[in-house]
Amino acid sequence: MDLTGKKVIVVGAGISGFAAAKLAKKLGATVIMSDANENVDQKHDLKPLRDAGVEIVLGKQTEALFKDADLVIISPAVPRHIPIFEKVGQSVPIISEVEFAYKLAKAPIFAVTGTNGKTTTTMLLGELMKTIYGKNNVGVGGNIGTPLCEECYRIGEDGCIVAEISSYQMEASSEFTTKGAAILNVTPDHLARHKTMDVYQAEKEKVFAHHTKDDFLVLNYDDERTRSMAQRAKSTICFFSSSQELEEGAFVKDGQLVIRWHGMLHAICKVDEMQIKGAHNIENALAAVSLAFLAGGDTVKMAQVLKDFAPVEHRIEPVRTLNGVTYYNDSKATNPEAANKAIGTFEHIILIAGGDDKKTPLDEFYALVNEHVDKLILVGDATARFEAEALKHKYPAVNIYKAGYSMEKAVELAHDMAKAPQVVLLSPACASFDMYDGYEARGRDFKRIVNELK
Repeated sequence: MDLTGKKVIVVGAGISGFAAAKLAKKLGATVIMSDANENVDQKHDLKPLRDAGVEIVLGKQTEALFKDADLVIISPAVPRHIPIFEKVGQSVPIISEVEFAYKLAKAPIFAVTGTNGKTTTTMLLGELMKTIYGKNNVGVGGNIGTPLCEECYRIGEDGCIVAEISSYQMEASSEFTTKGAAILNVTPDHLARHKTMDVYQAEKEKVFAHHTKDDFLVLNYDDERTRSMAQRAKSTICFFSSSQELEEGAFVKDGQLVIRWHGMLHAICKVDEMQIKGAHNIENALAAVSLAFLAGGDTVKMAQVLKDFAPVEHRIEPVRTLNGVTYYNDSKATNPEAANKAIGTFEHIILIAGGDDKKTPLDEFYALVNEHVDKLILVGDATARFEAEALKHKYPAVNIYKAGYSMEKAVELAHDMAKAPQVVLLSPACASFDMYDGYEARGRDFKRIVNELK
């Protein structure tokens, strides 16, 4: 992609925006980095951008900023459908950072999307793809924390790219194309931005919008919304199911992950040989294995990867066992559906939940809480609603504790009451922005406090 002499505006300071700005500059463009937050330099170090020759413009964006621009690249956190872009977009192409990445890519892209499970599946798929393309020929990026444009620029045509893709990233994408994609599930999330489930789902479906029969689409048969996507896709479809045997696809049979494809049954790995635990991780493994298998993976090599693959940070991550009680960091559970998967994994739980409330339904969440949670500790903005919903669903008031906006108090409460064989589980079912910059910061603070316990 030649940007020599072009004027490029990158909107949104952050990991993706910084990477896009640096790459656009390297490709010959005159680059302006813009962020509406005038104080963003207090949070991010902008010196490396300035040193690279990128102009920084902070504060409210006006049409004057985009005058004579040849391209606008927006970060995932920046909504595509805001008034300034509706005006600017009539004369200037506006694309997402992942669309920019796609335009840079020489290697095929294999994408993972869905509401929950994306990070574990993406990281596992990256390891599986290394058995096909080689250790140094696989790039892993996207919503996972590494900018996709960096990986697409780095990896040559002999490799492949594994991308975690969010609905936010697809809003300003129209040409983004994958060789293979897995869609894990679609449940209510990000509706404050997307407004309806149909719009949210449509953003997910963009990962296979340009597929032909030569491309692969892996879908969760147990999820009604993902199963129905097969009717709209031109791809070669492979279903996976953690609950039933399929005529064709990936499933569990006699305690083993297997794939039935073109009349042949391929055994991959025993479930109890995997380090990642829980029903949700069986789904994640089935999805990753399916995509790698379709890409040409060897089942013996894939089995070894499954046995070696360790739990992802912040996703039912064991932190420490103290006095027979194990503490688990599941900070990445930023919605109830993700938390449900963790809660269903254990029997006797001291649960720390709450945070920046997404206002999503809590019926299934409290059905599981009533069954698995001995004590419930609430934190953050969600406390009042989560307490009211707990009482509405007949969870005993005597078992509810409130820690305000203090993770230290929440952990101390859990530590004081937990007795083996109970576990302490941070699985918030909420975003983190009322108390932290992101779920990573929340999870690491939880781990710090747990590791300091006497």
